[in-house]
Amino acid sequence: MAAPKIILYTNHLCPWAHRAHIALKELGLDYEEVIIDLDKPREPWYLEINPRGLVPTISYNGTIIPESAIVTQLLADAHPSHLVPPSNTPEGAIQRAHISFFVDTFISKVLPHSFAAHRANTDEERSAATLALVEAIEKNNVESLLYPEGSGSGPFFRGAEKITLAEALTGSFLLRFLSLHKPEYGLLAPELPELLEKRVPKFLSWAQKVVAQESVNYIWDEKVVGERSAKKWKGAKA
Repeated sequence: MAAPKIILYTNHLCPWAHRAHIALKELGLDYEEVIIDLDKPREPWYLEINPRGLVPTISYNGTIIPESAIVTQLLADAHPSHLVPPSNTPEGAIQRAHISFFVDTFISKVLPHSFAAHRANTDEERSAATLALVEAIEKNNVESLLYPEGSGSGPFFRGAEKITLAEALTGSFLLRFLSLHKPEYGLLAPELPELLEKRVPKFLSWAQKVVAQESVNYIWDEKVVGERSAKKWKGAKA
């Protein structure tokens, strides 16, 4: 099978676009990268490619596919690997369902509390939102979804030895969970690491292992992302 021609329209500072980078690295695929400046109105040529103007968008052998989860799923489906099993067996279909439910829980139940902390106007509000984030991990049984009874012994989703599509779709946000509490950024409460260690240690251990993977962190620049994010949210509140 000939290698596909892939063009990824992206921005390294966007956690949604970051998802596609993780999948591409894990799959070992070559790609051309086009950086979209998110600080300026989208240029007409890009709006012709993606009328929404969002990133990522992928051109896969000339076919244009937008939206981060769809792009990442396309790559995993087109190139069978450890990320996700084929769906043409009951076992593969069930694993995909497990991944979908986990990612939906993370994105819809946990992640919004992170954004609430970013929007906080006071330290008290930020601490409350950060606590709510940890409580959401608890209340939605995220640790049990990660490591259900009878799962494998590996460190990743459901005991996998290598990262899966679940990590590809959440890893960019985990990088931010584990860094934006620092005082130089101040977007999450400084007590977040202690709360995670005390109340959801399996989640914290998983997150630390995920962000240590080269595929997850190879485009990550904590200082640039942290300072830009702090400026962005401060400006939004002003």
